[in-house]
Amino acid sequence: MNYLIVILVLVIVGLGIWVWWLMKNRTNRQTEKFVPELVKRQAEEKEKNKQKILKFLENKEKIANNDVEKLLGVSNATAERYLGELEKEGILKQVGDIGQGVYYTKI
Repeated sequence: MNYLIVILVLVIVGLGIWVWWLMKNRTNRQTEKFVPELVKRQAEEKEKNKQKILKFLENKEKIANNDVEKLLGVSNATAERYLGELEKEGILKQVGDIGQGVYYTKI
């Protein structure tokens, strides 16, 4: 009787592991298809946001991190990243080193 219980438990555990493995592999295949599309959409959104920053600078002489946060509705880190990328691309120039006095102007 005890052997039957042990065998039944092993079969149930084995089926559970098998189902888990199938689900894990199915999820990975779906993710592989989804990720390139997600990356593409994120890149497009980033470019649109960078263009919004440049359009803002058509009417203003300078832009600060807080301006980007409000303009795009993004976090402080994202605003810094956008401004840093535009600076690396040679479009903006940073004025000031650190803190609240830092702003960017068009080159």
